[in-house]
Amino acid sequence: MADIIRLLPDYLANQIAAGEVVQRPASVVKELLENSVDAQSTSIQLIVKDAGKQLIQVVDNGLGMTETDARMCFERHATSKIKTTEDLFRIKTMGFRGEAMASIAAVAQVELKTRARGTELGTCLTIEGNEVLKQEPVAMAEGTIVCVKNLFFNVPARRNFLKSNPVEMRHILDEFQRVALANPEMAFTLYQNEVEVMNLPAGKLSQRIVSIFGKEYKEQLAACEETTPFLTIKGYVGKPEHAKKSRGEQFFFVNNRYIKSQYLNHAVLTAFEGLLPKDSFPFYVLFLEIAPETIDINVHPTKTEIKFEDEKTVYAIVRAAVKQSLGLHNIAPSLDFGADVNYIPLQPMKFPASMDFDTSFTSPARAPQAGGEPSYSGGRTNAASGSNTVESRATAGSRDESYFQPSSLRYAQAFAENDETAKLFTDEEAFPATLGSMTGGSKTLQVHQKYILVQVKSGLMMVDQQAAQERILYEKYSLALGKRSGASQQLLFPQTLQLSPSDFSLVMELSEEFSALGFVLHEFGQNTIAVNGIPAEIPLRDERELIEGLLEQYKNNLSTLKVDRQENLARSMAKRVASRLTGRLGDQEMNALVDQLFACKVPNYTPGGQKTLVILQMAQLQELFGRN
Repeated sequence: MADIIRLLPDYLANQIAAGEVVQRPASVVKELLENSVDAQSTSIQLIVKDAGKQLIQVVDNGLGMTETDARMCFERHATSKIKTTEDLFRIKTMGFRGEAMASIAAVAQVELKTRARGTELGTCLTIEGNEVLKQEPVAMAEGTIVCVKNLFFNVPARRNFLKSNPVEMRHILDEFQRVALANPEMAFTLYQNEVEVMNLPAGKLSQRIVSIFGKEYKEQLAACEETTPFLTIKGYVGKPEHAKKSRGEQFFFVNNRYIKSQYLNHAVLTAFEGLLPKDSFPFYVLFLEIAPETIDINVHPTKTEIKFEDEKTVYAIVRAAVKQSLGLHNIAPSLDFGADVNYIPLQPMKFPASMDFDTSFTSPARAPQAGGEPSYSGGRTNAASGSNTVESRATAGSRDESYFQPSSLRYAQAFAENDETAKLFTDEEAFPATLGSMTGGSKTLQVHQKYILVQVKSGLMMVDQQAAQERILYEKYSLALGKRSGASQQLLFPQTLQLSPSDFSLVMELSEEFSALGFVLHEFGQNTIAVNGIPAEIPLRDERELIEGLLEQYKNNLSTLKVDRQENLARSMAKRVASRLTGRLGDQEMNALVDQLFACKVPNYTPGGQKTLVILQMAQLQELFGRN
């Protein structure tokens, strides 16, 4: 048998290695920025064109390289960061494997200009597909300039798999922000297509956070510091009332290296326990300084995952530090040790005549008649004034049984096709026929402006008003996105919104989908959009909150759901808009809401799986009251 195992040529081995190191333009940005940081630069400039597909250029004023080092840096496993095995466990630099420059040169056209400090001339090196085309002296300032052009020019399959420019630019922004946050003492500038996107002067960490995320963050930062012999923690956490619906603004840095750690994230969340709104996530930027020999960063190709020698101690210190920070800023609830902790005997409940009862549950009111005997009338007591007069209840929304007739087949079909609740209705029980008249002539009742009660023959149906709206809107927006047919309402006074660079990039990425839903948005300067119109059915109220909330929900879905862009946007839009459509409903509005719900393909659940309705059978109701 002939020998079949052979050593791969360098150019092919480098292309294979590039598949791990260089996955997209943002991967190149990360490697080049970290090299500039390791070179002790004080000013770093990033220039991209065509979202990095055409050009990625990094300019720094760091140490620079000699002529020999400039040529050597493109060799595989060539590095200045480590020399021995022991060095591998004492790593304090960002890079150490010596793979990045060789991998980048294998899949792009690279030009390197560098001048070491104290030398008169620099070196210019041109490489294409790992082949050195020329090397010559060049006059330049001290530092290094790396130009990466036409990424994946020789691997067309990889280039075809790149996403749209807005998507790739968003990933570049993420990497840029992480490196900039880790090094606030360095100045950073980002240009996209010759337009300045971010200009971050050197300063303190708090100033860097405000420069990146916006001025509103200035008021929500709580300093977090803790020093122990094992670990030092410093940074900031956001106040609970400013928590967002996505995890996007949570940053851990270990020895100035950005990492991802669900374990440490859980430590922070437990420190916030009882303080956060439901399904919200706090902002934090936390730096952990720990002895390099107690961690292993050589776990993942991207070096964003590390292993701790004693992770339980790290968890406990992080949790305690965040909890202490919240306590020092009077955010965490305090215990009153002077209060009497003994149980107080239950006292009979007393209702003073002047008590203002909650009348949001529209129910029959009791009013005295001429003979002194009470009777019931479809109205509500004027409790605010303390009088016994009864306000006449509006009955404009009342309908006879024929009102529900057009929906009967839909009701029955929806239940039969989509939920086991179909078992509650026999063939002889047409759904509208079960809608008995409620006291006062109404077919529906609203409870606390959140739930709608509908009497059915087999019991009582309870509809979650917000969940029902979410299901209805989701199907409406899905249809609008498919047909590009959303209707708009023009704003009398257009609003301008200043967004973070990442959110602005996301809006540009979703511009066609926003237009299909009914938004009318235009660019209005750097990271700014003008809102001229919003979808027709949305109440005119705080358009900024609507768009920011929509973006937050969209980003949150990105991390938790595997759905396409249109599905994600339809879900996000339905959830955010439904939260606005709360409040008191008239009879006509309640009937219309139930009618629209059962016109949906899946009326029983929201897109996220939450129930929209629950039915209590007569047997269950009787059991509640102890009847056989």
